[in-house]
Parts: sequence; C-alpha cells; structure tokens
Amino acid sequence: MPHALTSIAKRIPLRWSVLRFLASSVSRTGQVGDGRERALLDYVTANTGPGDLDGVIEAIDRFAREKTFLMNVGDEKGLILDAAVRQAQPSTLLELGTYCGYSSLRTARAMPADARLICIEASPANAEIARAVQRHAGVADRVSVVAGMIGDNGVTVRRLTDEYGITAGSLDFVFIDHAKQAYLPDLRTILEKAWLHRGSVVVADNVKTPGAPDYLAYMREHEGGEWRTVEHDTHVEYQPMVKDLVLVSTYAGPPQ
Repeated sequence: MPHALTSIAKRIPLRWSVLRFLASSVSRTGQVGDGRERALLDYVTANTGPGDLDGVIEAIDRFAREKTFLMNVGDEKGLILDAAVRQAQPSTLLELGTYCGYSSLRTARAMPADARLICIEASPANAEIARAVQRHAGVADRVSVVAGMIGDNGVTVRRLTDEYGITAGSLDFVFIDHAKQAYLPDLRTILEKAWLHRGSVVVADNVKTPGAPDYLAYMREHEGGEWRTVEHDTHVEYQPMVKDLVLVSTYAGPPQ
C-alpha cells in the first residue's frame, strides 16, 4: 500500500473497502471484480421501480452506506455536482469515470431535459452495470456510456468525434472522476482538441483524497488566466471523517 494510504489508515479507522477504493482509484480501471457492482444492480432493481430516478439515487446511497463502500461521488459531494450542472445549464456533457452510473444519474436529473451526457468508463464490466442502472432509472435516452478511456492512443477520442459529434467548442460541461493520474493528461487532450469553449465548466472529484496533485497544481497555476476555480472542502464519499476536495473550474479560453 502506498505510504500516503498507510498514513491515512493509521490515523482514521477506515473499513478495508475504503482502503481498497484509495488504492483502486489510482489505477486505470478502478474498482471492479469483487461482485459489489452486480450486487448494487440487483439491489437497485429489487428496491426501486423502473423510471424512479430519485429512488434509484437514494438506493445507491443507501447501499453504499449500509452494504459496502462504492467509489462514486456520493451524496455530500453530489450536491456540489448538482449545483454546478444547474448553474451551467449545459447542452453537451462529458463524464470521465462512470463506474456504476451514480454520478450520471445525478447529472441527468440536474441537466436540462434536452441535454445529452456521454460517459467514458475504462472497465467494460462497469460500463454494462452503468447502462443497466441508467435504463432502470429511465435516463438511457439522454445518457450514453462508452467503454474506453481518453488516453488509449486516440481510439476513444475518435469515437467521441465520429459517433457522438464532439468537436471544437462542443462541450459545455466535463465531470472528471476516474484514475487520478489521468486527470491532467486527459484535460490536456480535451484542450488540445479544443472541445471546450469560453464558459465551459469542469468539475473534478477526489482532488485531495486519493488526490490529483498535478491537476490541483495546474488549476492553481492558471487561476485568473485560462481558468477560474472554486475549491470546495468536503469529505470522501460516505466517509465524514476523511477530508476531500472538489474543484469547479470555469474555462476562460486559451491564453491570448
């Protein structure tokens, strides 16, 4: 276990599943393979009716608090995401790191009715779970899930352009919640492709824990120039004792 995670474990009595989240969050594929994702889908379908978006969101929160930890944005930080989406009033949104679809449900609930969300998920197994959760919640007509990653030598980037029409200036909103070491490289790819426009909003989760230090340093370095960022002090999903940081950054355009 990395030294930083060991230090956290010594200071705070976290469950093993949370430590597993901290370790898996720095990987490219994240948490997958121990059955909790399939168990979540079964729980959601057994305890909510089709099309009950609010009920599905509440059921996922309940599962994560009472059954087993899930590495989604969670209910506390979800309010920050909700507010950012509502304020931006976006038409086209991109999510990097969908996991089981929780944040996509919150985003779909907050975004305008005619908006569309494209989600990128590195794990094909998790992508299938997310699609099933979205279908059950009744948002599959406005939300798409692409199995892949931005940093796969252009394969997913080409799909986003060819199949989903993401081109220069077309993205109004981006939510980043995947492998932490990929935050800044993937944002740089998005900037190189000029997919953002002046006023586009980028929200990044888990900037403190597990942490994305290069992304945080980049946003602070460019504050008042290319970016205007609000830093939200908060807590790791479903863990009120563990501090976290969410960044809500508004793009001001390329340097003149």
